[in-house]
Amino acid sequence: MVSAEVARTTVGILGNITSLILFLSPLPTFIQIWKKGSVEQFSPAPYLATLLNCMIWLVYGLPLVHPHSMLLITINGSGCLIELTFVLLFLFYSDGRKRFRVLVMLMLEFAFVASVAILVLTLSHTISRRSLVVGSVCVFFGTLMYAAPLAVLKLVITTRSIEYMPFFLSLASFVNSICWTAYAVIRFDLFITIPNSLGILFGLVQLILYGKFYKSTQRQIEARKRQGKGDMGLPEVVLIQDSKKMIINNPTQQNGYLVSETPGQP
Repeated sequence: MVSAEVARTTVGILGNITSLILFLSPLPTFIQIWKKGSVEQFSPAPYLATLLNCMIWLVYGLPLVHPHSMLLITINGSGCLIELTFVLLFLFYSDGRKRFRVLVMLMLEFAFVASVAILVLTLSHTISRRSLVVGSVCVFFGTLMYAAPLAVLKLVITTRSIEYMPFFLSLASFVNSICWTAYAVIRFDLFITIPNSLGILFGLVQLILYGKFYKSTQRQIEARKRQGKGDMGLPEVVLIQDSKKMIINNPTQQNGYLVSETPGQP
């Protein structure tokens, strides 16, 4: 018979693996951003929310706040490094206004987490009190992290396209939420249970939308490709005022055709 502690540790290790996959899931999106040299309509919200969530859970896992939480420390420490890299890449490929907004949000996140850590460690003098305060903050920002991909929900429904709602991020969030909910239920931890239970719901909504609008998205992408190819074949008509003649330049041929202004004359 497997003890509850062994089962919880096993599920926690599985949760670490799925969390790492979740943190790395935006990689295809950032490869696309790198190739295009622009963030286009991608939202920075999921990466900022995940970074903030990791930093808060890192504080929660500290021995002075919630002892015996090494699994939380290892995965959220890794998550901080990964998500900070993504946010910095987003800053690099953003335009001026969007870059400024992301930078301000990043600075506010650092200031907020530092304030929480300092205030909790100095004003709360018991482990239970520190766990309660930081755990309550974790519930809020953990929920925010799982809900962040829904920031693009209006765009998805309006355009009937999931092009800017990354599939791997949605799938990884859903699976990760299931693992950490199981981890929290084996030895009940309310602060882990609440955000991850909501994460299951939010992830399911995203996957349903992905399935609903996948075909319409593919049709839109194909239509854009056909339109782009059609534009390449259109002749360019240039009117030269001095000679009173029109030159029709066909880009598929080396030389253009000289056409008289008067119809019917070569």
